[in-house]
Amino acid sequence: MFILNAWRYCVLWFYESLFPVFWIAFLIYWQIKAVATKTTRRLEPVASRILRAITFLIAIALFSTTRIPLRWLYLQPWPAGFWPFWLGATVMVAGLLFAVWAREHLGRNWSSSVTIKQGHELITTGPYAVVRHPIYTGILAGLLGTAIALSQVRGFIAFVLMVLILWVKLRIEEQWMRSQFGETYATYAHQTAALVPYLF
Repeated sequence: MFILNAWRYCVLWFYESLFPVFWIAFLIYWQIKAVATKTTRRLEPVASRILRAITFLIAIALFSTTRIPLRWLYLQPWPAGFWPFWLGATVMVAGLLFAVWAREHLGRNWSSSVTIKQGHELITTGPYAVVRHPIYTGILAGLLGTAIALSQVRGFIAFVLMVLILWVKLRIEEQWMRSQFGETYATYAHQTAALVPYLF
């Protein structure tokens, strides 16, 4: 009986910890990599960054807490269980790995905010040959996988919020990149989808 209870505890711990562990590891990696970037020459307004940070925190709260007193947030579009969990886990891991690949490929040109760096380069190879904003694609896939596994309305609301704030950020980036790289970026944008290959 003790062994059986211990096994059940381990399984429960695994199911409860898998997603937080991956996301925490991803965020730690992101903070470490943020140190080695090029000097910023142009930075988006503070108001834009604050609005994005607030929306991001709301999305995180929706994913992580069950104390919001709105019962409809916890409605289930399908029963939670084995298949939603592992489908979501697969999508999450694939998405985060894709984002990491894109971050590594982008190198010192990366920034958490919309910026133009000194000596900024237009990267169009690797994951950037698949989509123009592969980091966003990877993060959104990770969030979608988390929402699928959570199997509650709140997860999908959080996902939609993140789509909206990343889309706004993407549009600002696109304007700046077109201004910086001109026809070269216009050609790249015409040939390569923004977030989803062959679709969008």
